[in-house]
Amino acid sequence: MTVGILGAGQLGRMLALAGYPLGLDFLFLDKEAGTPAAQLAPSLVGSFTDPALLDELARRSSVVTVDWENVPLAALQHIEAHTRIAPPLAALATAQDRLHEKALFKALRIPTNAHAAVDSLAGLHAAIASIGLPGVLKTRRLGYDGKGQAVLRSPADIETAWDALGGQPLLYEQFVPFDYEVSLIGVRRPGGQFASYPLNRNLHRNGVLQLTRAPWKAPLIEAAARRHVKRVMDHFGYVGVLTIEFFVRRGQLIANEMAPRVHNSGHWTIEGAVTSQFENHLRAILDWPLGQTQAKGHSAMINLLGQMPDTASLLAQPGVFLHDYGKQPRPGRKLGHLTVTESTARQRDLRANALLRRIGSPTL
Repeated sequence: MTVGILGAGQLGRMLALAGYPLGLDFLFLDKEAGTPAAQLAPSLVGSFTDPALLDELARRSSVVTVDWENVPLAALQHIEAHTRIAPPLAALATAQDRLHEKALFKALRIPTNAHAAVDSLAGLHAAIASIGLPGVLKTRRLGYDGKGQAVLRSPADIETAWDALGGQPLLYEQFVPFDYEVSLIGVRRPGGQFASYPLNRNLHRNGVLQLTRAPWKAPLIEAAARRHVKRVMDHFGYVGVLTIEFFVRRGQLIANEMAPRVHNSGHWTIEGAVTSQFENHLRAILDWPLGQTQAKGHSAMINLLGQMPDTASLLAQPGVFLHDYGKQPRPGRKLGHLTVTESTARQRDLRANALLRRIGSPTL
């Protein structure tokens, strides 16, 4: 059985690595050659909107999924006319526009921060007058890892932010002075079977995820996050893995954004959970029974950004799992990750700090 995947980055690579032991085959479509997934599975190379390539992917695949939620909607619709696609198009379309995400949260009574659509400089001034400063101006589409956004702390920042981002659909949001960030990963089968992983606590540097620790023991917060994720998945009749990232402010959750795919904050599940998020995504889209999502200990996942550290040095550390995505170095680029799993949260945090020091990153 072949699973088709739109996008052949590291997420697609890890999906394939999880699927091969299950007897699955994979076929990717990506606009570039030499991608992380193409190093271990066949890959069609060309535009996501090329009808011939989309037809070939659909013809050769029992089901098609994504490793990148911003695949053009027209491509997804083309494939859906020929074979099954998961997650559902409505979820992918919503995640492609931050304004639509916020509208979804509001409709489903999931707390989120005040926001307004911005299409002009006058509209930005009006949004600031309504919501106040500080705030964050973001592109509605394609922003990720801190890209496509600017923090406005005073009126002097308005013109600069507009000059940098104006001329495209934007969203202005209330700035949230959060205490910390968490994410919760859910998985759902076509018939409605739902499971979730333990709560993740995430640390970002310059808008890019640096560290995830899981499980994060905050029972009330985890229960609320689980309800919110399940509500979104049930709303869409969702199939596959979906993640919502939240700010935590004074013990309350504020939804930031959702990702209708396997997620960076769930990489720890490869070694640290009974069934990884990647295997469970495949199980869900194939309508196979879900695997158990319990943590096997206390895990830390560290992203390796910009430049890979010395491999031998890392592997000399006992209990360290290294994942190299096979990418060329570039400032800020996610090149791989490390995972450690310990028997206690304190031991996990000590190991995480030691590894952060070793790769030259700020510690906890």
